[in-house]
Amino acid sequence: MSAYQPVRALRGAFAATCAGAALLALAPSTTGVAVAAAARPATVNAISRADKAEGAKAHPDLLAEFGGAVTGPQASYVEQVGKTIAIQSGLSNARGDFTVTLLNSPVNNAFAIPGGYIYVTRQLTALMNNEAELAGVLGHEVGHVAARHSAKRQEAASRNQLLGVLGSLLSGVLLGDSAFGRLGQQLASQGSQMLTLKYSRSQELEADRLGITYLKRAGYDPRAMATVLDSLARQTALEAQLRGTSNQVPQWASTHPDPASRVRDAQAQAGASATGMTNRDEFLTRIDGLVYGDDPKQGIIDGNRFTHPELRLAFQAPEGFYLVNGTQAVSINGDSGKAQFSGGPMGTGLDAYIQTVFSSLTESGQARIVPSSIERANVNGISAAYGVAQVQASSGPVDVAVFAYDFGGGRAYHFLTITRVGGAGAFNAMFKSMRRISASEAGQVKPRRLGVVTVKAGDTVQSLASRMAYSDGAVERFLVLNGLGSGARLAPGQRVKLVTY
Repeated sequence: MSAYQPVRALRGAFAATCAGAALLALAPSTTGVAVAAAARPATVNAISRADKAEGAKAHPDLLAEFGGAVTGPQASYVEQVGKTIAIQSGLSNARGDFTVTLLNSPVNNAFAIPGGYIYVTRQLTALMNNEAELAGVLGHEVGHVAARHSAKRQEAASRNQLLGVLGSLLSGVLLGDSAFGRLGQQLASQGSQMLTLKYSRSQELEADRLGITYLKRAGYDPRAMATVLDSLARQTALEAQLRGTSNQVPQWASTHPDPASRVRDAQAQAGASATGMTNRDEFLTRIDGLVYGDDPKQGIIDGNRFTHPELRLAFQAPEGFYLVNGTQAVSINGDSGKAQFSGGPMGTGLDAYIQTVFSSLTESGQARIVPSSIERANVNGISAAYGVAQVQASSGPVDVAVFAYDFGGGRAYHFLTITRVGGAGAFNAMFKSMRRISASEAGQVKPRRLGVVTVKAGDTVQSLASRMAYSDGAVERFLVLNGLGSGARLAPGQRVKLVTY
């Protein structure tokens, strides 16, 4: 969650983005650039002026939604790889027609929009293990644009976007009414990702195959598409396991072919005897030092605790709930309810602030949501207030609560929660946990970073995993991060990734 940035409604431009299975992209070496130039295809579905205008309009919003752009040599490397793979698509033969951005986001995601704009998060980049995998992911995203998938999807998105977002977010528990679209958007800390999960299964497979074609044209090992898909599936399963939500369908896969079938399809498309460059050492050298997980500027999640050193606050989610940090807000998810933490200008006082939050949940033409009353409170020395409104949803009545805090200086922060009727108390412990943190405590919050190390004699998976900056699942995290199987053995001289402070 960025410092003091109120949640805003997602713009329609996000419906044109692609989170195609949350793939990654890697940057090719100078050898890759040379091969790409020789194999460059004729332009088809070339980038139009309208596409450029649409992309330029959406670009600032996407940067804001995903934490802004990473700058420096790591970003330059990703840009180089992205442009090399993009010109294999036939959209343009000019590298300058493409804008490739490394996003400062802790979420595994990648997407592209018309106009030559291509994006990948630093988190997804860190999961990759060679340059060919990075190129494969970016190629997949460009493939969606080259095949005009977003244009074909746009009409359906404009009709179904509201219900789709809400249904994905609150499936089986809460709302299904279009009247609560804004509530659904606000509760989705990664709302733009929800809007990107609209490609059909056939479109995802087509984008995989186009990405493999681009890999071959650029001289990369096309088998990288299968290995990156496998790594992403394993990472998604591990995250679910660590959260205790192993039976839930992962966000990125909810409308996509199952990961195993995509891996098999990609392997068959590439061919078992395929060859090509992977540039593993170059890739590892160039991404060394990348911030991993949350950026302290956006707050840090550690287990069920959230600490924001710049906002100087901290809170703790209830047992059984897990946190997801977004650029605009933090979402809190559990079986008994959903919540979001965000902030905005105080205005004339907490009562008016709470009323404004409730008003923002109401769609045009619908009856306003109004709390039955607003009660005052004091939480760890912070002036607070809260209100609860009962709302009729398609699945039955639910309680919507807003608990707000006056942090002074015209600043206010709040939790927005939704539960079954009578269930708002599930979040009482979280409401009471909000506290200010000292400058000293804020100064102790450090980012995790990706570090590349060389295996020495005597090093084992267990000994290296013990250096990871995690208290849970260290071995499993190490194996997935490095694309290694459970029985993997390390050899002296081998380079591997660690996540440390």
